[in-house]
Amino acid sequence: MADAPEPGSGWRGPLADVRVLDFTRVLAGPFCTQILSDLGAEIIKLEPPGGDETRGFPPHRGGESHYFVAINRGKRSIAVDLRTEAGREIVKGLAAKVDVVVENYRPGVLDKLGLGWEVLSKINPRLIYCAISGFGLTGPLRNKPSFDIVTQALSGAMSVNGELGGAPVKLGLPMGDLCGGIFGSIGILAALHERRTTGKGRLVDVSLMDGLMGLLGYLPQLAFFNDRDPKPPGSAHPNVVPYNSYPAKDGSVLIACLTPAFWDKLCEAIGRPDVAKRADLATLEGRRERRAEVDAIIGEAVARHTVAEMVEVLERYDVPHAPILSVSEALSQPQAQARNMVEAVEHPAAGPLKLVGRPIKFVGDVQPPLTRPPMLGEHGADILREELGYSDAQIEKLFAEGALRAAPEEAQ
Repeated sequence: MADAPEPGSGWRGPLADVRVLDFTRVLAGPFCTQILSDLGAEIIKLEPPGGDETRGFPPHRGGESHYFVAINRGKRSIAVDLRTEAGREIVKGLAAKVDVVVENYRPGVLDKLGLGWEVLSKINPRLIYCAISGFGLTGPLRNKPSFDIVTQALSGAMSVNGELGGAPVKLGLPMGDLCGGIFGSIGILAALHERRTTGKGRLVDVSLMDGLMGLLGYLPQLAFFNDRDPKPPGSAHPNVVPYNSYPAKDGSVLIACLTPAFWDKLCEAIGRPDVAKRADLATLEGRRERRAEVDAIIGEAVARHTVAEMVEVLERYDVPHAPILSVSEALSQPQAQARNMVEAVEHPAAGPLKLVGRPIKFVGDVQPPLTRPPMLGEHGADILREELGYSDAQIEKLFAEGALRAAPEEAQ
């Protein structure tokens, strides 16, 4: 493996030549453009005069929302009133110069403003236009309002989340929204690749409900094969035993044994080699049929130890396991530190901030440190000067007319 280069080489990432005009707000769309930013793309975040709605979500530090900070790092902000002709002309000018437009309004909202795919693709035929919405651009639900929990309910994902034998509950992670960002970025990257051959842009249609259905993994096949729906399994696996969370004296430990070899090791680790010799528990099918008995045997052994003691034993016997960590514990563990999964930045209003690091690394090159999320409209004047050649007088006029906005100077 090649030695890691020194930081500061000037390499932004593999998307360093990609420019994105970002109409998005709240979570799904901003998460998509943050992924692109992490990969090196330049993101021009186009905000309404009042800013992305999440700027108002508490708690705040120095007037900055935790929510906005979490998913808008590395972007530049311009705040434009799209209800004004001058504001719409700014958007059209920028759309002519970028590679990608991303938006997550309800279908048709930007079309009514004259800023949808049909208009912008004529201005820039090479434009990749990604529309992220709850239910996509087609189908009977296309105009239905959607939040993450609505998507979880309608996709089937919520029906398989919850305690064993209990009622369905929403996922702790907002996966309905997050998968929009994940699949949106994948669709954009595929369209950019295709454009290298065709020279043409493309409309990418991403539905949060489609995305969550796509993340159901093997569960639909269980329903198709068994002709019945899977139910909430808690931390257990529907087919693999043992695969569960077990309470210790001071926390819980996850143990997962997918192969006979690990089953034998686990039995040795908990001091029950006799259980490994039982013919009725020698196969996955046998253990699944006797799930309650197997979990009781393991649970009794784990309950006698602290988490640290159990982890030490399971490591010694090479049994797949993990302590169940809190968010803070997870981000501070040595593995996360070794992978630079927390980075520090300085914010002019909020002061020192910690941000979650880039999840994708590139061996042989090191990207520069993360940059903070922008203040509202912070880069508006610079963007108009640099990208569209606006004069200072024109910019002052736009501010005076309200077509262009920025955060108060004292906030910046």
